[in-house]
Amino acid sequence: MIFDTDVLIWTFRGSRKAAACIEGSEDRSISVISLMELLQGARDGRDARLIKDFLRSFGFRTVPLTENIGHRAVIYMEQHALRSGLRVADALIAATAVENVQPLLSGDSRHFRTIAGLDLIAFKS
Repeated sequence: MIFDTDVLIWTFRGSRKAAACIEGSEDRSISVISLMELLQGARDGRDARLIKDFLRSFGFRTVPLTENIGHRAVIYMEQHALRSGLRVADALIAATAVENVQPLLSGDSRHFRTIAGLDLIAFKS
């Protein structure tokens, strides 16, 4: 399963429900975009280390960008950006899930729900 950035943020903020989703998943992945978003939100080097240690301790695999992911994300932007407010990072994360044939767990389903072929699992905090 690909975890969207927001689910990880909820976990860091102490959400037991988000933590349970992570603990209950045997296959944990994030897009490299989510990793960058998390690191962007770090207040200092200690926060960045804590984020990376958390991901490592729970066995998260970071899925890199590929040409196919980039191409698919461009198509998603063309089809959905104006209508649903899809943003670049979300398009790349959705494309990562679809290209890797994995469900996406996200608390922000309004941006993703119109993407055909995306196995979206809605997270409610």
